[in-house]
Amino acid sequence: MSRTGCNFRLARATAPCYASPKKSWPNYLGSGGPRFSTLMKKMLFLAAALPLAGGLAAHKPAPAALFVTVRNRLSVARPAETISLPLSQLKALGPATSLRGVVVEDAQTQAVLTSQLLDSNADGQPDELLFQAALPAKGTRQFVLAAGAPAPVPADGPTTFARFVPERTDDFAWENERVAFRTYGPNAEQLFDKKDPNGTLSSGMDCWLKRVPYPIIDKWYGRHVHEKPFAYHTDIGEGYDPYHVGTSRGVGGTGVLDGGKLYISKNFTSYKVLATGPIRTVFELTYAPWDANGRSVTEKKIISLDLGSNLTRYEEKLTADKPLPNCTIGLTLHEAKGEVKADRQAGWCRYWEKIDDSCLGTGVVVAPRYLLDYQDHRSAEKDQSQLYMVTKPTQGTVVFYAGFGWQKSGQFATAADWDAYLAAFAQRLASPLEVTVK
Repeated sequence: MSRTGCNFRLARATAPCYASPKKSWPNYLGSGGPRFSTLMKKMLFLAAALPLAGGLAAHKPAPAALFVTVRNRLSVARPAETISLPLSQLKALGPATSLRGVVVEDAQTQAVLTSQLLDSNADGQPDELLFQAALPAKGTRQFVLAAGAPAPVPADGPTTFARFVPERTDDFAWENERVAFRTYGPNAEQLFDKKDPNGTLSSGMDCWLKRVPYPIIDKWYGRHVHEKPFAYHTDIGEGYDPYHVGTSRGVGGTGVLDGGKLYISKNFTSYKVLATGPIRTVFELTYAPWDANGRSVTEKKIISLDLGSNLTRYEEKLTADKPLPNCTIGLTLHEAKGEVKADRQAGWCRYWEKIDDSCLGTGVVVAPRYLLDYQDHRSAEKDQSQLYMVTKPTQGTVVFYAGFGWQKSGQFATAADWDAYLAAFAQRLASPLEVTVK
């Protein structure tokens, strides 16, 4: 499970007592007694050696380390959580402007973990440190941080990725090792207006059904360019794109519901990639102003996907010249031949349907504090049968998660498995990890 939030607390730093580390140092020791981690042994050695070097070396500060405790309050395990630490709270490692990497070590196993410095606003300076960890039910994990070269990421290891795709009109696509998505840009809209068969008019979100852990976006678009147009509609062992979006919301497209009608934007008009990396990819999509029953709406989405997650995170920002009644998140029902289920109190809904020779589960999760209404909307009009999660943005912003689980990927065998995933995701969203730094 990837990012579902952290409660971050910075503890006041205190000088450790080396004579009695068990009492004064955080409990990052192993089960065999007072055993320092490999990283801390190096730090203590350097700290002791510096005064002996004489001259100017005696005045150099000892290498700094921070100790992170992560606590899971739930009675269920969290198998792959993203820990996000603001660099403003890690000043002991050095100024963010000069920090080029952070070594993250599991205090119990001494394993060096993959980490990612994230520039969340594209100003050229990192803002957050990310790493992932599994936490047992009601469990606590501890980590040691130090400035330095992070663990190398294997070239063939799992990762996250996003990019603009001009070679297929102008899609924007993103993925991790479990799922992939795309949506559509302004050139596709222009071709649609010219009645070109390559055009697409949609601000809905498309699913790319992958069943391999390695990246497929570049490869599938390469097949489209070099083999035959839309070759990615055929599964050659990695997955394919059989999912229809059309004018629906697809998986997590948005709009404004007013008077029984859903008002929506057209294709995105601009994009900005903020980050790609081994743990998280982040980008922005901006839309031209659009009408919502007499209101002029401007829209921007900040979209991110973490390693290990089947759900994309959307930070939806809407402003208008007149008050908006809601922001409605849609989930298409296609021909409405599948099975619908929802837990309004927990904040999730899903659709389970047969596509070709396998089944697909799609879903939306939103914190219940945003939720105004849930509707199972059926229509004889093509692409307009959808589930609606009607939300009330806070200061023009609502955060939600949307994605899918494909039976053929081996991740979910039944609708019950998909339900359990969504329910657990909602539960973790409601109970963020508690993170303390010393």
